Amino acid sequence: MALTSLFGCLVTVLVLFWCASLVRSALAPENEVPLRPTAWLPEGKITTVTLPKGRTRRLYFTLRKTPAMSLTVSPCDPPIEWTLAARTLKNKPLKSLEWSSKKSMPEVWWRGPGTEERIHSFSGNIADTYNGPASPRASVYILRLRSKQQSSRATVYLHQGPGISGAFPRVPVEPRVHTLGVGMTSVTLSWTPSTSLIGVPQTSYEYCVLVNSERNFPSVCAARESARKVEDKRRMEKKKRVMAWPILKEWWWEQWEADSETDADLQCACRGTESVCTVSELLPDTQYYFDVFVMDRVNGTSAAYKGTAARTHEEARPSITTLAEGELRWVTFHDRGSTSEQFFSFRPHGVQQNGLLTLQSCGGGDKVKVTVSSKGVVLTSQAVGKDLVQIWLQGSPVYVIHLQSEGTTITNLPAGLTASVKMQTSSAYHRRGVPSLPSTLQVKSFNRLRGCNSVTLAWMGTEERSLYCVYRRKLGPDALTAPCLGPESRSDTERVLCKYFQELNPRRAVTTAVIGSLEPGTTYVFDVYLMRRWGIPIKYASKTVKTRKEC
Repeated sequence: MALTSLFGCLVTVLVLFWCASLVRSALAPENEVPLRPTAWLPEGKITTVTLPKGRTRRLYFTLRKTPAMSLTVSPCDPPIEWTLAARTLKNKPLKSLEWSSKKSMPEVWWRGPGTEERIHSFSGNIADTYNGPASPRASVYILRLRSKQQSSRATVYLHQGPGISGAFPRVPVEPRVHTLGVGMTSVTLSWTPSTSLIGVPQTSYEYCVLVNSERNFPSVCAARESARKVEDKRRMEKKKRVMAWPILKEWWWEQWEADSETDADLQCACRGTESVCTVSELLPDTQYYFDVFVMDRVNGTSAAYKGTAARTHEEARPSITTLAEGELRWVTFHDRGSTSEQFFSFRPHGVQQNGLLTLQSCGGGDKVKVTVSSKGVVLTSQAVGKDLVQIWLQGSPVYVIHLQSEGTTITNLPAGLTASVKMQTSSAYHRRGVPSLPSTLQVKSFNRLRGCNSVTLAWMGTEERSLYCVYRRKLGPDALTAPCLGPESRSDTERVLCKYFQELNPRRAVTTAVIGSLEPGTTYVFDVYLMRRWGIPIKYASKTVKTRKEC
């Protein structure tokens, strides 16, 4: 019994709900549609229209009895689509229909019977203007705007009557920006002057040149939006405030400053009435984009030229000389009294890519500096003097050697060399470090063993098996004593002996040599050279000895 009552109640409720739906549909007007947002487009006024992504915005307007009209649409940044259509109604809508239904007047025209003719359409991100005759039979004009890529906004201006509205500056038929010259830190631009600047006060119009390293902007609005995004990103990177009031205060000032932006906030590289501009203080070897805008100070509008791009020249790279395996090179600096430099490259042989760089300055008072780098990373940097410098190269396929002279005291050197450096590079296939050097480069002579025709010399060697050569010459005023001079600068007649020597104990690594066939009572200068497989020869300190007159 209870189940029967419950079922009866449920049926009664369903019947009442169905009847109510029928009554509501019968009372509703036949052509009732949801009220869509509509707007009238005023004449002679710059109107900003917000465009949500993917949605079509409609603006309606009518014309007075005028033979012509012009409509200008200027997108902010992303491309938009816009069309202009003239709609002609068959019957004029009744006033009772207009006010009895919940529709606006444009909506009644939109829904009413009639014909529609498309007058103009455009797609892009640059300003476009329709100039044409007015339709004598049009009841209402419909402007449709849509942004597919992202939410944006556009500026619309309607002008009734023939001729140019004058609300926007005019750009020439050839609106391209030309590049006159490109330097390392500057670019010179030129463009055809705008006709808006001819015959008007100089305070009404001006050019504004913008430069950035990202892209060209189709309008001033796009440039402002890009600058605002950069500024917003910078603000977001700031540390968050702890107290609520400082946050609110900072937000309020930021909103006030954002709302009060004018043309003055544009960082124009050039501003004025000249159609030539030189943008300076640029970075070398960098791509830049240049945009030129004509600014109307009275109406607050602008027009864009077609921007251009240019890449500044790179800095002058020094020439790099390739060093061969085992090559002995004399480096000469020709600029006296000023800083000069030279660059070299060396590629070691072998799988281990090990090498040895040896250097020695020929000028006793000259300041020479060597810097070795690989792949842009400095490995070592040190001064080069009269003492031999050994630099071990390991683990890189190519090394760049930078020699720099500060050009101080000039000494007399062989072949007129100035601040010269003796340098050699060689691969070291099986070595693990730089070769060992003698503990001292002094040469000693024994007075008791000095005779009329011979002398005895002694010097320190190393634990490695090496060749030692002794050269002699008579003491004279024309003798060359530069520290970098090696066996290659000596005559073969001056070489008296060469011998191999090795001692594993560095403290006992002393070798001697008896030099004979000398003249009695004559002063000789003896030079000992350590001839190495890797690196330039090492010259010991010259030793002067005089043979006995009588024996």
